[in-house]
Amino acid sequence: FILNLRMMKENSKDIKNAYVMKQFEAADQLIEQLPYKLTNAQLKTYEEIKSDLSSDRVMNRLIQGDVGSGKTIVGFLACLTACQNGHQSAFMAPTEVLAAQHYETFAEMIRQYELPVHVALLTGSTPAKEKKLIYEMLDSGEVNLVVGTHALIQDKVSFRDLALVITDEQHRFGVKQRERLTTKSDHIAHTIVMSATPIPRTLGIIMYGDLDISVMNELPASRLPIKNCVVGTDYRKKAYDFMQKEIEQGHQVYVICPMVEENEEIEAEDVINYTKKLKAYFPDSVKIDYLHGKMKPSQKLTVMNDFLENRLHILVSTTVVEVGVNVPNATVMLIENAERFGLAQLHQLRGRIGRGAHQSYCIFLSGSDRKEKLERLNILSRSNDGFYIAEEDLKTRGPGDFFGIRQSGLMQFQLADIFTDVSVLQQACDAVSELLMDDPQLSKKQNQNLLEKLKAFQSSQCNIIPL
Repeated sequence: FILNLRMMKENSKDIKNAYVMKQFEAADQLIEQLPYKLTNAQLKTYEEIKSDLSSDRVMNRLIQGDVGSGKTIVGFLACLTACQNGHQSAFMAPTEVLAAQHYETFAEMIRQYELPVHVALLTGSTPAKEKKLIYEMLDSGEVNLVVGTHALIQDKVSFRDLALVITDEQHRFGVKQRERLTTKSDHIAHTIVMSATPIPRTLGIIMYGDLDISVMNELPASRLPIKNCVVGTDYRKKAYDFMQKEIEQGHQVYVICPMVEENEEIEAEDVINYTKKLKAYFPDSVKIDYLHGKMKPSQKLTVMNDFLENRLHILVSTTVVEVGVNVPNATVMLIENAERFGLAQLHQLRGRIGRGAHQSYCIFLSGSDRKEKLERLNILSRSNDGFYIAEEDLKTRGPGDFFGIRQSGLMQFQLADIFTDVSVLQQACDAVSELLMDDPQLSKKQNQNLLEKLKAFQSSQCNIIPL
């Protein structure tokens, strides 16, 4: 398995860079002009990207950062560099709300700092006439940065000179979806995938063995750490009263439920009934609505925009809000039945708050009083460090459920356990390094049996790596 990954990575180094970039002044100047200082982790990642873009091989990089670590601005600096060097770039997000938010952020920076970028937004909701115009401008090269959703991979979309593809929240996309975007280039485009789900080192070696990895484990200095507490259901009224106080101060609240609708077989809060419960408890002046994955895209967009524009005080939602939406005014998150979620997912949800200048609070409300479940939740109460939490989550839940879903075929080892067998994993990595240093293509006679086994493994596991 490790040998397969390492050879994939070594072979990717042989792919010649058709888009060598030598001009970085626009991005360097923007860093100096920004009203805030980039963190050391952001600057290091940007330097790694510069090194990739100017080298003789194609970039294939994962930016792995904790929630709120500032991956988006680093991605934009890469896009700006591509534009300055006369190329196009594409920035793909998993939801229309997130794509629109990225677009507005980029457009404002382009206007404010007079950057050499013509940006467009392309989603499923873009009107047909506007879509046609964007298609034409991408084909001619007039638009040199496009932000969008899955709409970017449609057959109608063609580029004049696509040199850089960035995929945000990469685990939300299938393998083929990401590949379809990178193949819209005449040559192999540079690739950046960004993930706000911190991945433990052991899992990272396996999942991303053929990618160069940049780790952003530092939050901007202006961010106040989120205050956390783990409580039982008897605390609910106190939580509501606290939410009311925050709303009176002009702030907003997320409430997360594990279910969309009531289910007789599962004792857990659901979005529909919980919204009714809150509307009965709070005065009419407190505006409340709900959001879940079964709603039509247009409905979801309307509700999310109402929350973004502060027309809603409380948003009751499933985990559909987990992906990077930025609402700086939201200062409280109440998570019902917190024991039903994985630690990494709870941390990701918590990352929706704490994005503004005000103190934020996360309340993990457990429907279970079992000691081991409360101890697990207390890990979140003790730490806001996503990398530490990811390690703990992997210990307790295993890699198959790490992202809250079972990735088909991913890491179904017959004997190995990637956490308890970390030393064996490291030995395998070291052995592969030694082998490939001596015989990079496994062409020596003594390695022919190994080569045959590797080919058999590749043919049986061709979809194992979700990249």
